[in-house]
Amino acid sequence: MANNAQLISQCETKAKQWLTPSFDEETRKEVESKLAAEDKTELIESFYKDLEFGTGGLRGIMGAGSNRMNIYTVGMATQGFANYLKKNFKGKNDIAVVVCHDCRNNSRKFAETVADIFSANDIKVYLFDDMRPTPECSYAIRHLGCQAGVNITASHNPKEYNGYKAYWEDGAQVLAPHDTGIIDEVNNVKVEDIKFAGKKQLIQIIGEDIDKLYLDEIHTLSIDPEVIKKQHDLKIVYTPLHGTGMMSIPRSLKLWGFDNVHCVKEQMVKDGNFPTVVSPNPENGEALTLALRDAKEIDADIVMASDPDADRVGMACKNDKGEWVLINGNQTCLLFLYYIITNRKAKGLLKPTDFIVKTIVTTEVIKKVADKAGIEMRDCYTGFKWIAREIRISEGKQKYIGGGEESYGFLAQDFVRDKDAVSAMSLLAEICAWAKNQGKTLYDILMDIYMEYGFSKEFTVNVVRPGKTGADEIKQMMTDFRNNPPKELGGSKVVLVKDYQTLETTAADGTKAKLDMPDTSNVLQWFCDDDTKVSVRPSGTEPKIKFYLEIKGTMKSAAEYDALDAKSAEKVAAIKKSLNLD
Repeated sequence: MANNAQLISQCETKAKQWLTPSFDEETRKEVESKLAAEDKTELIESFYKDLEFGTGGLRGIMGAGSNRMNIYTVGMATQGFANYLKKNFKGKNDIAVVVCHDCRNNSRKFAETVADIFSANDIKVYLFDDMRPTPECSYAIRHLGCQAGVNITASHNPKEYNGYKAYWEDGAQVLAPHDTGIIDEVNNVKVEDIKFAGKKQLIQIIGEDIDKLYLDEIHTLSIDPEVIKKQHDLKIVYTPLHGTGMMSIPRSLKLWGFDNVHCVKEQMVKDGNFPTVVSPNPENGEALTLALRDAKEIDADIVMASDPDADRVGMACKNDKGEWVLINGNQTCLLFLYYIITNRKAKGLLKPTDFIVKTIVTTEVIKKVADKAGIEMRDCYTGFKWIAREIRISEGKQKYIGGGEESYGFLAQDFVRDKDAVSAMSLLAEICAWAKNQGKTLYDILMDIYMEYGFSKEFTVNVVRPGKTGADEIKQMMTDFRNNPPKELGGSKVVLVKDYQTLETTAADGTKAKLDMPDTSNVLQWFCDDDTKVSVRPSGTEPKIKFYLEIKGTMKSAAEYDALDAKSAEKVAAIKKSLNLD
């Protein structure tokens, strides 16, 4: 890459434009050192393209350059967003936005830059006084009646990254037509167009006033306060992984009535370098190492972890042998929805107009639970903006009581429109208390679900193909799967194909039907005669193609779980062979 003379020349030309007085001295010095370096890799990586403002906003490595997160790329995004807001809400004199940020390096600096630019464009800004969870940003937009919001976060990405999430007035991440409208505006902005000189009188600092309202609203989600009173000393180990969860989650658990919460001391330190973990991602078992150490020490009932912006939940509990096991994202979502449906029903709160939402790649066991309870379950695309859309279109007609996805995100309420670890962890503690009150663990509840609704095991297979050749290969894989769908998967006959790009289903006999979805998406699904389900889609953010496998079985007793687990691993190996993924 570094030997490509033409590419180096293009990057040098672009980099020199960053040496003008439009850029501050610190940026110019960093660019000069990249230009002077003998190895041009960093220069190329920083300038070979512009950091793209996509439907979710920005995400990238921090540093100087057009393909990096810095005050200029953040500035162009904000100026474009401000321009779009002024066009879309033309005639409205009091456009307002919320600006929030996480614990990452430069997050406060970027958030203050965003606030300055919005205010310089005569837009009122509510800026949080310190880091806050992503869901609180969503809550504040709705509560304060704002037209939009920006959250500076790169979620659970490595420490080198930062990001910029754009929210609309409903508190959800931006959907069509506003997503493409904002992108068009951002693409038209040059550095010279950015209004950096903020109007301080238009920036209002918010904090505890919103925190209290948010946590009080979350407390209304408790379904069984009596069981918490009985099990108030439930032993909980919690880690925020150095992130925003420390601001709200211990507080919320206390408000719900849990008074034996042990926070992992080393990780209750705000630090964008995430010094105690390889990756600040609660989906990875390694991130829970210190929490599990503490759990064993105090013989805890549950281990919980939130990612740096506190929208995702990771958890571990003891199995029937007393060993600590990780609960995956599908199981997490299933446990939440099972508890909400079962206990709302037991309390006489469940109504036929209630509905739940899951994403199309999340476990189908959830549908069985909803069907048995007689309530509607909706499938939507991956991403909470689609779950938020379902809430919005049914507002005032049907009540949303919960929804989630396999990637460790859950939303138990409609007053927030993005995944929320603060409410999810409070509810999770209540589920544990309910289980303990019956002499059970969370693991036992999971076994009960499998015995009643059928065993299910989910696996994700990631096939990584970097660079342009990789992107072409992934595209060709999807084309080949469309043109020649598999007839069998690991020995199971494929009986139904769903193609979300053509919005069409095809049965084994060739019968076709339409899929009712709000938009198209590059996703394929294959359903087999034994309820095996395989979904495949290219990642929107990384150079890989993802396969989501779901294996089913009948489980009559908890003692059968390990054998079914082992059998499902064999099935996965057979499916990978069918799809040539070895």
